[in-house]
This record gives sequence, structure tokens and C-alpha cells, in this order.
Amino acid sequence: MGAPREPDAPLLALLDRYQRDFPLQPQPFRTLAAQAGISEMALLAALAQARDDGLLGRVGAVFAPNTVGVSTLAALAVPPAQLDEVAARVSRLREVNHNYAREHHYNLWFVLTAPDRAGIDAALAHIAADTGLAPLDLPLEREYHIDLGFALGENGPARRPTQSPPAPRLDDADRRLIAALNGGIALQPRPFAPLADACGLPEDEVLQRLQGWVASGVIRRFGMVLRHHELGFRANAMCVWQVPPAARDAIGAALATDPVVTLCYARPPQGAPWPYNLFCMIHARDAASARAEAQRLAASHGLAALPQAVLISTRRYTQRGARY
Repeated sequence: MGAPREPDAPLLALLDRYQRDFPLQPQPFRTLAAQAGISEMALLAALAQARDDGLLGRVGAVFAPNTVGVSTLAALAVPPAQLDEVAARVSRLREVNHNYAREHHYNLWFVLTAPDRAGIDAALAHIAADTGLAPLDLPLEREYHIDLGFALGENGPARRPTQSPPAPRLDDADRRLIAALNGGIALQPRPFAPLADACGLPEDEVLQRLQGWVASGVIRRFGMVLRHHELGFRANAMCVWQVPPAARDAIGAALATDPVVTLCYARPPQGAPWPYNLFCMIHARDAASARAEAQRLAASHGLAALPQAVLISTRRYTQRGARY
């Protein structure tokens, strides 16, 4: 299978522009097509091709952390000869939505999402029993920047500060709507109609609930969810530091303003095996660029002398939307 085809410039600009602020209206693709100066059917065909080429994961909601479910970052120290086998076992779990190999003793890193903490605990217990390995469990303590989208060009979304709102009270209809959103909306002229059918709500009520969640911040962004590896960002680095607790939040807030930082958050240290409490992610065209940016970040934010590690991704096993 060859490399995915590069999207043409107008389509790339559209994908970039609508990573958020997608029109929550009955016929959103008509609005986007008019802005692009093409027919609605031509736009839908181009989006379907981008999806088939692996550039577009879905069009849908990215929920703020720990609002409609619970998540954690976890890791395993896997004997290298068993890495692919163990990764496949981990990826089979419904709760796992990202699963990467990284350069470190802890060489398999994955994100789990479930409706509640009991679901996370059960998944971690299953992984431990299935693999014979004890996972690190690193739940989010504080976010400084978690947007899960970044500008590919000048048309991309502007950087915004992020902070999750309190978890909302969800009724049964909310839960059905969240479940129906797992795979994104359909690429058709009225995409919210089948979504409404799937969760048993009128179309206008679906749109009202989505608009309310966007306004409150429960939905961090609604729009194009891109696959950055296929769009040329083939390396990512997870940078971690052991920061004095009293200085952690100030340093995290400063890191979060740097344009190269795509994620920045605090997670609890786990003693000698994993002493780090401050994390950030860098996405780059290649591993050398990611390492160079990590060094620059450490130097410019006074972190060079602190205990630290840079974990470059070496393989992506799983990348999909969280399934609540």
C-alpha cells in the first residue's frame, strides 16, 4: 500500500480551517461548499476521498477530558521481542483509542477511555492479567493545553487556552447521542438526521444539545479530526520532566503558550520507575526535528538541568476516537 495522496491546496485549507467551528446546522456541507466555491456533492466526494486516503479520521466531536467519561494515560515496559504481540493485545480493548511504541524502557504507551473510573480499572486489570506486565496508570491531574488539533497552515484554527468545565449531568438521551457520535457524522447532505435516528431524538434537538456542549466547553471542538501522520507530521515526541511541585503549574502554563507544543498537562509521578510530573507533546515532520524542538523547549523554559526524558514515537499501532 503506497503513501496517501496529498490533498490539493483548497481541500487542505478546508480541512485545516474546520478542525473546529464546524457549522452545527441541518446542511453544514452546503455552507462549506459555498465558501469553497464548489458544489456540495463535489465537496462530499473530496471529503470521502480524504477519509479513504487516511487523511481525515472523521468529522465529529472531541470532548474535553473527563467530562463525559474518564480517561488515563498508561504504559507498559514490554520485552522488545514481544512488543508487536503485546501491542495487538492492548489495541483490541474497546477502551484503548491511542497506542504507540516509544523509545524508552516504558516502550508502549496508550490512552484508555471509559464511562467511569471503574471501567478504566477493569481495563488495566485485564491488560495486566493478559500480558503479565504491570501498567503505569497516569491519570490527568491538570491540563495546560489539550486541544487535539493544531494548525497545518495559515488557515488553521487559532490557538486557544483550554480548561475543562465541570462534568455535566447526562441523561439517557445524552448518553445515546454521545455513543452515536463515536464514529463521527455521515458525509451526506443532512448528516445530523441519521445521527438523530441513531439516538432517538429529533434532528433539531440533536443540534441544540451539540451547540450547548460546544458553548459550555464540554465539546472541546467539533470539526475535522485529522490524521497528522498521513498529513506529513510523522514523528511525535512525548517530553517529560520532574519539576518541583511548587513550580509545576507556572512552567506548564508557560510551555502551553509555545506554538510547537500540541499538548501540555500534569500527571502524577510514580516513584523511582517514573518520577515525571509534567508532560508535553510535540508533533514534527521527522524525529530529528522533534528532538531539536524538545531541546529548545527545555533550554528556553529553564528545564535543561531537571530530570527529563524525550520519548520519540517509533510506531503507531492504534489511533481512533475515544469510544464512550
